[in-house]
Amino acid sequence: MRHDEKLAALVRDAALALDLDVGLRLWTGERIGPETGPTLALNDPAVLARLCLRPRIETAVEAYVTKAIDVENGTIFDLAAKRPKVKAKALLKRLGRRRLVALLPALLSLSRQARREAPAGAEASPEAGASGSSASAIRFHYDVSNGFYRLFLDERMVYSCAYFTEWHDDIDRAQADKLDMICRKLRLQPGERFLDIGCGWGALLIHAARTYGVAGHGVTLSRAQFDLATRRIADAGLADRVTIELKPFQELTGTFDKVASIGMFEHVGFAHHDEYFAAVRRLLRPRGLYLHHTIARPAKKTRRAFHKGGPEYRAITRYIFPGGELDFIGHSLERLEAHRFEVHDVENWREHYGRTCRLWAERLTARMDEAVAEVGEPQARLWLLYLAGCALAFERGTVMINQTLASKRDKHLGASGLPPTRADLYAPAPPRPS
Repeated sequence: MRHDEKLAALVRDAALALDLDVGLRLWTGERIGPETGPTLALNDPAVLARLCLRPRIETAVEAYVTKAIDVENGTIFDLAAKRPKVKAKALLKRLGRRRLVALLPALLSLSRQARREAPAGAEASPEAGASGSSASAIRFHYDVSNGFYRLFLDERMVYSCAYFTEWHDDIDRAQADKLDMICRKLRLQPGERFLDIGCGWGALLIHAARTYGVAGHGVTLSRAQFDLATRRIADAGLADRVTIELKPFQELTGTFDKVASIGMFEHVGFAHHDEYFAAVRRLLRPRGLYLHHTIARPAKKTRRAFHKGGPEYRAITRYIFPGGELDFIGHSLERLEAHRFEVHDVENWREHYGRTCRLWAERLTARMDEAVAEVGEPQARLWLLYLAGCALAFERGTVMINQTLASKRDKHLGASGLPPTRADLYAPAPPRPS
C-alpha cells in the first residue's frame, strides 16, 4: 500500500472515532461523513503528514494559508461550531499506538516531500523578539494596505473593538457608538486638548473634534495610517484643530487635558510598560483623564505560567503582531496605581470584540477575491484565519478586552471632577458644537 493510501485509511478511521458532524474530502476525491454542509478539504497528504508529526498551530496555519487544507461549503465558524468532543489522547487510544508507529516511515517520507515542495506561505515576523511598538513591527501589521483594510472595516476605518448598544447593530453603527462612548467617558469639553496615542486612520480624532469641539493630536508609527489620516482630517475641514505626528510615544511633548489609548498598549510589551505609563503621566495635566482600552489575557496562578502563553497566542505574535504582548487586567491596574493614577472604572468589552471580529471575518470572506487581488492569496487567507480565530477566542473567553478610566493623581486626592453616577454615559447625547 502506498504511503498516501495508508494515511487515507488512518484518516477514515480517525473520522469514525471522532464521530465528526462535518464532511471530510480527501486528496483522492473521496468524501467521508455528511454529504452536505461544511466540509474540511484535505488537499495534500504530505502536509497532513507534517501535521501528524508536528501537531503545532504554526503547521496548521501554514497548511491553511497554502490551501493544503481548506474549508468548503461553509466557513471557519461553521467548522468551529461542530468541533469534535473526543480529545486527542482518547483518539490515540482508539486508533492504537502500534498502528501509528507502523505508519511512522510513511509519515516521515510524506513530511520530507512536503518540505521539498512547500510553496510560499505566510510571512512571519521580521524581527523575532523585538518590541511590538517598534516602527518595523507596526509597519509589518498596519502597512499591509489601506485598500485591504477598507474591505472589512467600517466606513470610518476603525480597527479596534466596536460597541454594540444592540447585538444586531451593523459595524458602522457600532463603531460610531464606540467613538462616542470613548468621548463620553473622557467627558470631553470644547477647547480641551485631547491626545490619541496610536491614532490609526484618525477616526476618533475626527469625531472628537467635530462633535465635542476639542483640539486633537494623534501619533502613529504607520506611514500608511499617517498619510491617509492626514488626508481625511483635511477633507473634514479640521486641519486647524487636529494634527498627527509620525513618532513613538516616547518622543511626545506637551500637556493634554484628556488622553486615550485605543488598542495600542498591546504593542508596548512588558519591558516597556513602566516607560509607557510614565509617558502618559508626563503628558497629562493634574486630574486629567486617561482612557486605557486594551486586549488582555486572563491571569494565571503564577506569573511564569502567564508569560508562557498558549500556542494560539504564540502564533499570533509570530504571524500577525510581531513583538506584541497581552497584559492581564490586574497587572495593568497595578502599574497605573504605581504611576500615581486613580482608577475610576473598568469595563469588560469581551463580547463586543467577539462580535466585532466575527463581522470583520464575514465581511472579508464576502470580498475575498478583492482581498487576494490587493495583497495576494496567502496574506488574505492568513488575515481571514486570524480574524475568525480572534472572534472565537473572545467568544469563548480565552482572550479579554477592557476599558479602564483613570485620572492623574495630584498631591492630594480631593474631588475627581467626575459626576456622582455614570448615568450621563447612557443618556441621549446633548447637542455639541460643530
